[in-house]
Amino acid sequence: MAVVGRLHSIETMGLVDGPGIRTVFFLQGCPLRCSYCHNPDSQNMFSKQQITPEEVLKTALRYKTYYNRSGGGVTFSGGEPLLQGEFLVEALKLLKEAGINTAIDTSGFGDERYFKDILELVDVVILDIKHYSDEGYKSITGRSKHRFKKFLSYLEDFHGTIWLRHVMVPSITDNEESIYGLFNEISYLADKIDRFEILPYHRLGLEKYEELNLEYPLKDIPEMDRYKAKELEMLLNQLLEEERKRTKPAETAEKIV
Repeated sequence: MAVVGRLHSIETMGLVDGPGIRTVFFLQGCPLRCSYCHNPDSQNMFSKQQITPEEVLKTALRYKTYYNRSGGGVTFSGGEPLLQGEFLVEALKLLKEAGINTAIDTSGFGDERYFKDILELVDVVILDIKHYSDEGYKSITGRSKHRFKKFLSYLEDFHGTIWLRHVMVPSITDNEESIYGLFNEISYLADKIDRFEILPYHRLGLEKYEELNLEYPLKDIPEMDRYKAKELEMLLNQLLEEERKRTKPAETAEKIV
């Protein structure tokens, strides 16, 4: 039986979900219920659209010239792409054979059976860290942090590029305590992390909640001050750079020995 993916939508000229110009396949379904989710219509597993790995490749090949010029490729986002692990593995195999750069934009919450294969095939992992503490994570997502931590542990053996992202929400994570908490969680991956971006919380998804007749959990929270978010982002990246410098001499010494 052919593997089929549940599709939410496709963006053909994405510029923020990985390096270069990218075709972004937004897959349907997400196990998390993030308070600030701006795509609530992508959360359930029901989708009128289906797509095969072969159709993914066919679509991607139309834009390969753009990928080659910009260093771009294909990104699987969501929803949560790891929720459709079997489909993702098959699609990534075809793209890799075609020489197309691949990325997954994920919260790290999916079927562990496919983690190893996915990470052997994908070039870039864009990982969204919701909160540094177990309690805060559950408060924001409605789920335990266990599966996220499991996926994070697999990144120790990942040989590609890692981008980390964090949506910063006023009164929840807009403070130095959160920055140090986030750093402590991912510091051991410092050498693998290409960038850490803080995305200021916004209210652009509010209309979708109204259309779906859903209550917006953060309706009383103002948008995040982007200048403060940038300051805290700089602090976190400074900590990561210091960690890289701290561990590099030890690694060099080991190689010499």
